[in-house]
Amino acid sequence: MAKIETNTLTLLRRLEQEGWQNVGGAKHDKFRHATKSGTIMVPRHRTLTEGVARSIHKAAGWI
Repeated sequence: MAKIETNTLTLLRRLEQEGWQNVGGAKHDKFRHATKSGTIMVPRHRTLTEGVARSIHKAAGWI
């Protein structure tokens, strides 16, 4: 099983490289994609818990 990335900056960079656009948000960054359905909410912390990071990975289609 691959290790889940929990560093927020790394996750944000990967989302943006894959076409997800930051559309704002208050306490979380909200990402939407032009062709994929759904919204990904990323908390504004340096590191994420493994459960939150796994949820983001699933929503982005990485796992």
